Amino acid sequence: MDRKIRIIDGIDRIELFGNLDVNLNLIKEATGAEIFQREDELVIKAGPGMDGLTDEEKENAMELAAGILSEMMSILAGGESLDKQKAAYVINLKKEGISYGENRVGRDVICFTHKGKPLKPKTLGQKNYVNSIREKDVVFGIGPAGTGKTYIAVAMAINAFKNKEVQKIILARPAVEAGERLGFLPGDLQEKVDPYLRPLYDALYDVLGRDAAQRLKEKEAIEVVPLAYMRGRTLDNSFIILDEAQNTTREQMKMFLTRMGFGSKVVVTGDITQIDLPRGKKSGLVEAQRVLKDVKDIDFCYLKDADVVRHELVRKIINAYDRYYKKYPEEMEE
Repeated sequence: MDRKIRIIDGIDRIELFGNLDVNLNLIKEATGAEIFQREDELVIKAGPGMDGLTDEEKENAMELAAGILSEMMSILAGGESLDKQKAAYVINLKKEGISYGENRVGRDVICFTHKGKPLKPKTLGQKNYVNSIREKDVVFGIGPAGTGKTYIAVAMAINAFKNKEVQKIILARPAVEAGERLGFLPGDLQEKVDPYLRPLYDALYDVLGRDAAQRLKEKEAIEVVPLAYMRGRTLDNSFIILDEAQNTTREQMKMFLTRMGFGSKVVVTGDITQIDLPRGKKSGLVEAQRVLKDVKDIDFCYLKDADVVRHELVRKIINAYDRYYKKYPEEMEE
């Protein structure tokens, strides 16, 4: 009943197994299989985690473990790195019957940072998001924290700007969190709202570098502005991103979407589980999903907890909150 897999020549076994065998332990946790190395082979055995399973279920679990190991070796043989986060993602995909390699995740470069680092989608959800931005004029990226919604949109905007597909990048955010507290912050209006735009600046600086981003900002090739600054404008030949869109009102969302001019592309990002609007105010993002779902050339991309690319605990935290609010939905209203 044991399974044997030959280790592909030339791959880094330490990277395959993970620090202190963390990758093998992830497979064991997911399948119940025990994995041992014998010279140039990996031996897969039924472990205590399979107790209570039928022989057929044990066979399926060991087949899954073998498939995961083959997938991980292919990733390393193809020149990609394999850390704990990617290993966990490969396992989750394989459990759903999806192959990381066959879907070519991580091989599509969006752009390069100022340090020469290639930026690539790390999950299938991110890959589909990137493809939608390339193909559609208006894209909504909706999902939980840590799924790369804003970062990918900024990277795509910078790539479009470098390729002269657009003449300007405009990044906007509603300053809903500020409320009355804006008046207590030091400085002029721009300095007061800058803290709420910081995540957009961070993404710009990471991709372009601080100096290059500041130069383009001074030339007004890049604007980072509160949503309120968008009223009354028509934006041609621009890549326009609205971040934290769950905190727009219905009126603000309609106002923003109708700023779009000729030759422009719009990306709207948000997390409908983190709405900070005052009680009684309806989210423009929630309404937009209903109103625009059938409009041609508008795409809605839904990123999930499996697409979280921050610390593994972020995904677990999101899942814990989802389970809690499903069990106690009245808590969402408080």
